[in-house]
Amino acid sequence: MNCVIYRLETKKSFVRGRSFCPLCKHTLKWQDLIPVFSFLFLKGRCRYCKQKISVQYPLVELTTGLIFLFIFHHQCKAVLDSDLVLFFSRLPLSLLFGHICQLFLLWAIAFLMEIIFVFDLKYYLVADQIIYPALFLTLLFQLCRFLPNYQTHFLLSEAMPHMKDFCYALAVSAGLFFLLWAFSKGRYLGFGDVKIGFLMALLLGWPAILPALSFAFLTGAVLGLILIGLQKKTMKSEIPFGPFLITGTFVGLFFGEKIIQWYLNFFI
Repeated sequence: MNCVIYRLETKKSFVRGRSFCPLCKHTLKWQDLIPVFSFLFLKGRCRYCKQKISVQYPLVELTTGLIFLFIFHHQCKAVLDSDLVLFFSRLPLSLLFGHICQLFLLWAIAFLMEIIFVFDLKYYLVADQIIYPALFLTLLFQLCRFLPNYQTHFLLSEAMPHMKDFCYALAVSAGLFFLLWAFSKGRYLGFGDVKIGFLMALLLGWPAILPALSFAFLTGAVLGLILIGLQKKTMKSEIPFGPFLITGTFVGLFFGEKIIQWYLNFFI
């Protein structure tokens, strides 16, 4: 992931070529590439030029491991909650295959979302080379979620509630961001944020999109005020919104239902 982030910005291929130190360009050996542990063993410095290694590398590696673990737990819980009886007796092969595909697709989507997070944070840009594959994989993920459940009895009328949910989510996220982008002519937010809004809607649906957006706007506003208070930014300064949207997406994915239920309990 760190390799993709670095080479995407320098316009180098991240498919071919050995990993190397971005400072001295020395080719790295396998013992230099163990996530987190290599950073600790090398005491945060390159083995060859002794220059400091960016803390981005262990932070991204550690965060990725935690997110992948959360996704694995989330998917296992979904299996047990929805197919508890079948799980301990006879889980249909199509459902089992669907859940496995969902797990790997979510891992791949999370991988791309983290790249979007870091790349936008560093370079104030949402790369099309990352966001479009993420959208495609999210569409595959939703197909894996719904098609195996209907099997040969899949009817358009049965899919309509889900399609309506995604339409609501798209109107709230991508639609809102598009209007802000068009009205401000790109001053309030970039078109990359519109694409992220589309990704959020497609991944989360309705109503999980609501806590995701609420978290993104709230944390973005709070951090912006803090930076202004510390005189690190001004009211006219540009702050990348993509990282807040990506964080909100993970919050909506893992905790969206609980947040909505917690909110509704105030009215019961």
